[in-house]
Amino acid sequence: MRPVREGGAVLDSLRVPAELSAQEPAEVRGAGRDDVRLLVSRGTRVTHHRFPDLPGQLRAGDVLVVNTSATMPAAVNGRAADGAAVVVHFSTRDRRSPETESGGGRWAVELRRPDGAGSTTPRPGGPRGAVVRLPGGAHLVLDEPLTPGADRLWWASVSVAVPGLLQRYGRPIRYGYTAQDQPLSAYQTVFALASRDGSGSAEMPSAARPFTARLVAELVSRGVQFAPLTLDTGVASAEAYEPPYPERFEVPAATAWLVNAARAGGGRVVAVGTTAVRALESSVDAEGVARAAAGWTDVVVTPGRGVRAVDGLLTGLHEPEASHLLMLEAIAGRAALSCSYREALRLRYLWHEFGDVHLILPDEG
Repeated sequence: MRPVREGGAVLDSLRVPAELSAQEPAEVRGAGRDDVRLLVSRGTRVTHHRFPDLPGQLRAGDVLVVNTSATMPAAVNGRAADGAAVVVHFSTRDRRSPETESGGGRWAVELRRPDGAGSTTPRPGGPRGAVVRLPGGAHLVLDEPLTPGADRLWWASVSVAVPGLLQRYGRPIRYGYTAQDQPLSAYQTVFALASRDGSGSAEMPSAARPFTARLVAELVSRGVQFAPLTLDTGVASAEAYEPPYPERFEVPAATAWLVNAARAGGGRVVAVGTTAVRALESSVDAEGVARAAAGWTDVVVTPGRGVRAVDGLLTGLHEPEASHLLMLEAIAGRAALSCSYREALRLRYLWHEFGDVHLILPDEG
């Protein structure tokens, strides 16, 4: 898959020290899950807060667009044909392929190499036709790369129903910057809803992780509304700076109405996470009017495309050169994004899914 490099990466010269990767959830560090820092940028003006200060940054009439996709235990141990241990990351079901009589079907998968410490390292997939044995007598067969010529992500035919396989043998996907395995509950947000068919996100829509029921109640009491949608995230390996491939999404009619009403009334539409941006921007027309929509989206938000419905974004801190930063640049502008990331590094904010968060709001003078 070709990297998105519209006009060059945003923060090529920025380097994030390894010690700024959050290794464990805030509650494991001794406090609640909302005990993270909140970086707020309005244009090039940056201020520093705690996450419970969020209500003070918003106002009545604003709408927070939240992703309700639940995180799957998407990592499963397996064995390659040569006997080598592999870890299979199940990413996305191929809805174009009918399920088998056993309930199996085609899934996008990534094969990873166990690192001996509970995490994994990159491993090429393939070759075509390779069989991977899975727990419980199941297996998968690699059919073809998602992108011709690439070898990381493959379409694979699986012999059993994957949601059941994951529930029985799976665990959350974990990368090497984390200290140890965490329970699946650590990877669910307060907004997560289980789907009827057991599908969900391969990786947590992590920007919403610091929200608690108490904070949601406080925001509602102040007149901030919540607009739910769903986007099932695929895998996004930390080592690969690639644009997201097509993902399944749904924007309900009620959410479209809330977004349009907020904009008409002068409220701001603030997406919680890049996944919420992608889903909402997939539902709007050229004038920014949101409509109920569902299906698969291949929208990639860049500065050239811009955003049509989103005024602000609450998001984690992303690695330099990650394609997510192009979305952030589309919302904040390059100068503002560079300024905020320099500040985040200077004050040693924490990166990744268990780290601190960044609220980008319009510069209203």
